[in-house]
Amino acid sequence: MSTMSYTATARAEGDGRNGHVRTADGLVDLDLGIPSEIGGAGGAVSNPEMLFAAGYAGCFLSALHSVARAQRVKIPGADVEALVTIAAGEAGFGLSVELVATLPGVSDEAAEQLLAAAHAKCPYSRAVTGNIPVQLRRG
Repeated sequence: MSTMSYTATARAEGDGRNGHVRTADGLVDLDLGIPSEIGGAGGAVSNPEMLFAAGYAGCFLSALHSVARAQRVKIPGADVEALVTIAAGEAGFGLSVELVATLPGVSDEAAEQLLAAAHAKCPYSRAVTGNIPVQLRRG
């Protein structure tokens, strides 16, 4: 049995959230800024929550397709929107996630089963389970 592995490499420079990130391959090369909603200047820059939302949405959609294939359910036109919220609390800032899946032509019961199975399979979901709240819902 062969082991598959991939390591993504990115470097942050500057002042962290008010800095710059770049992946080793140069495909991601972004200025970062703190959103105005949490006290930053905002503007036309990205932030870690945007990057996490993009990665989680893509990963979860892949897991959703994988479990749908295994259950012989067709999900053409499916998509996933990840809403990543950062908010101040008693222990400092924390994250929460809402994953909203659009599954045209799939019954509510089947959608619920697919979402639960994808959540159990997705590496992002497994990484955050027990650490941050994640809500799954159909869009």
